[in-house]
Amino acid sequence: MMDPPIDPLRAQGEIGDWQQRLARALEAAERLPAPTAGVTPVDVRLPIGRRAELLGYYPGGDWQGKDSAAPPSEETAPSPQRQERPPVLIVYSLVNRPFILDLTAERSWIRRLRAAGHPVYLLDWREPQGADRFISLDEHIDGGLAAAAVTIADRHDGQKPHLLGICQGGTFALCLAALRPNLLKRLVLLVTPVDFATPEDRLSQLAQGLDFERIGERLGNISAHWLNAFFVALKPYRLLSQRYLDFPELAEQPQALEDFMRLERWMYDSPRQPRAAFTQFARDFYQRNGLLNGTLELCGEPLTLDQVRAPTLNIYAAHDHLVPAAAAQALRDHIGTPHYREIAFAGGHLGVFISRRAHRELLPEVLAWLATGP
Repeated sequence: MMDPPIDPLRAQGEIGDWQQRLARALEAAERLPAPTAGVTPVDVRLPIGRRAELLGYYPGGDWQGKDSAAPPSEETAPSPQRQERPPVLIVYSLVNRPFILDLTAERSWIRRLRAAGHPVYLLDWREPQGADRFISLDEHIDGGLAAAAVTIADRHDGQKPHLLGICQGGTFALCLAALRPNLLKRLVLLVTPVDFATPEDRLSQLAQGLDFERIGERLGNISAHWLNAFFVALKPYRLLSQRYLDFPELAEQPQALEDFMRLERWMYDSPRQPRAAFTQFARDFYQRNGLLNGTLELCGEPLTLDQVRAPTLNIYAAHDHLVPAAAAQALRDHIGTPHYREIAFAGGHLGVFISRRAHRELLPEVLAWLATGP
């Protein structure tokens, strides 16, 4: 059956109406603030290593409700009160800013963990400066992530933190669990690449033909514009066109418009990448697949996945265009711990963080898993 012919006058009217709604939505969006941080007030900020900061969020802490723009420093803040539940250390990717985990009050991993009684610490990689281009991946793992775990244990009477690693940060968490197993209690991984050479991995396919050493020599610290163009190439229609088709409908939905713009800000406000660490990760993980092949060396030590003995929960997204399910599933055949569990989430990469279903289904699973066993 053929479709009815298009009425030109009706089509013109619908286009005009769409343009008016688009103009109203754009005007409303322009009046919104440009967020650069999460919505949960930070209770304490602690410098870690040469280029990281530890943001602390305490259940019922002494600083609840205070202005997050100026929380106490390491020198002025008292130690947190003893809590029943162990602290949780979150490590995110170097590629994006971590406030995606605290995007809105209703979709905040930080708030949910804190509400369950866990002191929460987020390792925030600072914007790299010129001299930071020489800082290697080894220093990020040993002088950043390991130092953060030690700092947290010191503030909590020696209680080791659970480690929650996300995307590239999950890969870092695996490296720490292999090299410094005495620093963590349990390990949770979200959309974490392990096998960097699966057939569906378009990011890996793009990376194979690039000379990252030369790129680093030319660019120094890798700019956000270069990285964003690289990631958009993976899914150009979805990232550049499709998600804006319904944007005019948000003109009359202020909260939905604000949430949309917060996500937009996060997506394109990426930090620069330290040249040495970026080059090392691209070469050793993507091009050589060293983590899976057992050929990786970090911090002067050989690193293999069978060294990971911490109980591990591995969560991956079934429709992830950045970290294909197979790239995360590969962990099950190589990890050393017998206490291993994985969960498949029927969604995409960002859905694991911000979808209502993830907060309804995944977070209770994570909280229950953290509460079980030694």
